[in-house]
Amino acid sequence: MAIRDDCRHYSSRTVASGDVVQRCRVDAAELAPFACPEGCLFFEPRSITDAGWSRAPEPD
Repeated sequence: MAIRDDCRHYSSRTVASGDVVQRCRVDAAELAPFACPEGCLFFEPRSITDAGWSRAPEPD
């Protein structure tokens, strides 16, 4: 299985060297190559707020 970037436990960031570091916050994924296990028990869909989105203010 590939990376489940739609899981709330998935994390990625770019380090100073330009490399992208991907990880599973609950350490359920394989490290090399980084991949989520088939049928992962820890999978939880990412909510809209976890994806960096925010809601627009309600109009008056």
